[in-house]
Amino acid sequence: MGMSIKQKIESRFSVIWVIFIIIGLLIVVKMLYLQNFEREKWMAKAKTNAIKNMEIEPNRGDICAADGRVLVSSVPYYSLFIDFEANGLLKHVFNSKVDSLSLCLSKLFKDRSASQYRSILRKEKQKGNRYFLLKRNVSYGQLKKVEDFPIFRRGRNKGGLIVVQKNKRIKPHGTLASRTIGNYNSVGNKVGLEGAFDTLLTGVAGFEIRQRMASGYWRPLNTSDRVEAKDGCDIITTIDINIQDVAEKALYDQLKKHNAEKGTVVLMEVNTGDVKAIVNLERTEDNDYVESYNFAIGYSTEPGSTFKLASLMVALDDNVVNLEDSIDTGNGVAHYYGIPLKDSHHGGYGVISVKEIFEKSSNVGISKIIVDNYGKNPKKFVNRIVEMGLSSKLNIDIKGEGVPVIRYPEDKEWSGISLPWMSIGYSIQLTPLQILAFYNAVANNGVKVKPRFVKSAIYHGNVVAKYKPEILNSSICSKETLEKVKIMLEGVVQNGTATNLKNANFKIAGKTGTSQISKGSDGYSAGGKTYQASFAGYFPADNPKYSCIVVVYNPQDGGYYGNVVAGSVFEEIANKVYSSTIDFHSPLTENSVIKRADIPYSKNGYKEELSCVFEKLGLQVDNKVNSSEWVTTSSGDSCVKFNKRIIYDNLMPNVLQMGLKDAVFCLENLGLKVVFKGRGSIKSQSIVPGTRIKAGDKVVLNMSYSG
Repeated sequence: MGMSIKQKIESRFSVIWVIFIIIGLLIVVKMLYLQNFEREKWMAKAKTNAIKNMEIEPNRGDICAADGRVLVSSVPYYSLFIDFEANGLLKHVFNSKVDSLSLCLSKLFKDRSASQYRSILRKEKQKGNRYFLLKRNVSYGQLKKVEDFPIFRRGRNKGGLIVVQKNKRIKPHGTLASRTIGNYNSVGNKVGLEGAFDTLLTGVAGFEIRQRMASGYWRPLNTSDRVEAKDGCDIITTIDINIQDVAEKALYDQLKKHNAEKGTVVLMEVNTGDVKAIVNLERTEDNDYVESYNFAIGYSTEPGSTFKLASLMVALDDNVVNLEDSIDTGNGVAHYYGIPLKDSHHGGYGVISVKEIFEKSSNVGISKIIVDNYGKNPKKFVNRIVEMGLSSKLNIDIKGEGVPVIRYPEDKEWSGISLPWMSIGYSIQLTPLQILAFYNAVANNGVKVKPRFVKSAIYHGNVVAKYKPEILNSSICSKETLEKVKIMLEGVVQNGTATNLKNANFKIAGKTGTSQISKGSDGYSAGGKTYQASFAGYFPADNPKYSCIVVVYNPQDGGYYGNVVAGSVFEEIANKVYSSTIDFHSPLTENSVIKRADIPYSKNGYKEELSCVFEKLGLQVDNKVNSSEWVTTSSGDSCVKFNKRIIYDNLMPNVLQMGLKDAVFCLENLGLKVVFKGRGSIKSQSIVPGTRIKAGDKVVLNMSYSG
């Protein structure tokens, strides 16, 4: 008779128990073998895995503005750990001071009560935790206080406090030039100046021996083998914070006004190529604007009419036309292979000169000049464009520069309409910075310089590297052609498409651009037309100091023409730069005020009060400054003339020849502390007009009577 079910089950369990016993015996044998024969081998390996020579992060260098003010800096933050088994942290020492320590921690961090801190510290001390995390993201000021707390003031070995430093990049001016400054993080994502000068900024890492704790943290060991890290260098950029602030506000306000998609501004010093301001703003989902991408450097588009300068420069340099030559633009429409090319002015301009063609930005006129003279040999025209450097990248320090697109007749994209459309800035692609560098070359007497973003690198106050201006092309055209294009650029503002930028104090030279934005294979009109408004130029025109380009993409409200949408931003920046740059102004003296015997002399001051006085005296006033509250006065042949005076919030105004009451009112409204000496009219002021000021600054006014 076979086995019962119970017997079968018992038999199987017996087999399983035997197997477990055998496995257990094998484990015991293996343990005994390891302990007696391989103990030293595995202890050495465990020690190797638990102790490592680890890197100490160096302090990353600062990125500073031209005047040394910090644009981005590494701010140290600390994590605090406690080694409860530190040599000097004996039980009676801990017990006698833990209450005081808990109270101090609670008052400083305000995240736990003193009793909660006491409970946690006692528990971790009892466990003998050698790397207990007390607090993360502790500031330097907080660290200094913690180091003076009970127990911790005994030092690392006796008090058990372990400090681990981590650095965070902080931009004290917020988003100011943030896309050009760039970003940095530990995984290697470095863009802008952070990426371009990473080697200098990073410094040299140090090393120290650390021990891996059961919690997974690596505890620094107190050893003489520690190698200190070498801090990175600071770099001094060309950015002027004051101009950058003005440019950002001007562009932001204009983008808001026109509900534009995005925009960019670059202001450059003519002789050196120093970029004094660079702004890139893009609309967010909540209808605000932030710096999200460096359009000035990386965004290539068809420039439109700003490219007409290069087209006419080629024709003038080849002597195929002159400024006075007449061109028949007809009714404003020209056909090339059956496709119409139109002027923006309905009905056309008829017969006009080459100079007028440029001033009025006639598409028909420009295309006729280029097609008539280069239609049989378009490669000659393209070669001249290439010789001027417009097909080459600027090779600036910052990565991500857009590649210029200038097509040749051999290219598969070339067609019969390529030359006329290319002549007016279509069928090509350039970045705003590449266009600006070309206009800057005109202002710089034909010398094309590379845009410069960094002037020097400094280590602990000592200059370790200097970056000099770099010439890309010593002459983009002949001197004769250069003089002619300067006349044309000034004519655009004096007589042409940008007369709204005329300025009584200084001349602006430049070119407007209003172009349609292509939607790739869908063409220019798919989903409704979108436009790009731009203005590129320089100032003062008779002695150029700065060049500037403004590009606004897809403005949707209040028009889309370059003179209004982009030109207004250019004008605001130019006015504020001019007013705040002392080199532009002649020294102010008492004789600056015109005096005439037949018309009474008047102090400068508040317009409404002056108007009231002259009305009571029965004197005529030439008042053409309706938008200005403050005015300067001059005596004409038969009337008193009011001249516009703009008072900027952060710039020192000129108060010479003002009455004391008006001067004090004006200056105190700006937050200044005013001290005056003498009587009469103000003859001198201690802060030079145009100087940057801040609330609380002291200004001394010296007064005396005339004669």
